[in-house]
Amino acid sequence: ANIMLYSDLLCENEKADEKTKMLSQNIKAQSEKLDFLIGSLLKLSRLENSIVALSPKENSVNDLLLRLDFESEARIKNVDFKIENSSDLTAVFDFKWTLEAISNIADNALKYTPEGGTVMVSAMPYEMFVRIDIADTGIGISEEEQPKIFARFYRSQKVSGYSGVGIGLYLSREIISRQGGYIRLTSLEGEGSTFSVFLPRA
Repeated sequence: ANIMLYSDLLCENEKADEKTKMLSQNIKAQSEKLDFLIGSLLKLSRLENSIVALSPKENSVNDLLLRLDFESEARIKNVDFKIENSSDLTAVFDFKWTLEAISNIADNALKYTPEGGTVMVSAMPYEMFVRIDIADTGIGISEEEQPKIFARFYRSQKVSGYSGVGIGLYLSREIISRQGGYIRLTSLEGEGSTFSVFLPRA
């Protein structure tokens, strides 16, 4: 927190030369990555050690999806981020932690979708589950890597140029599975991916 605070102050210093400004920006970016990593590890540790217990109950799926806040990021990347209205669908889930899981997947979808692409979030009812799809027109995932992406700290060499620590999808799967749900992936390399989250119905 201190590093982030002082790097912000350095970035705002109008008297600083260009080299100082560049180094300050680098310090700020790296400290934000470190903050994200620490936050992710803390969430994972609390969940795995049952320090935080999930409390699933019947909630509105539409309210959940409307809490996804990626409009500004999508605008910066020039990606069309759409959320389809899921009317009166309900499922049984812990609202806060499930939002974390869905947000991790949506963040990845936006990150790996190039300019001009689309990320669509939608939901549909099944007899025993509600299915939430996060579909993108991004880089896709090869068939050989699909079984590996939910492993803790796994990152493909193909995405080494993107930011990330390889925890998000593992954490998402843990959150969903601990509530009696599951995640399914369909993807074609170069054509995009769809992550389907299945949440139990009441």
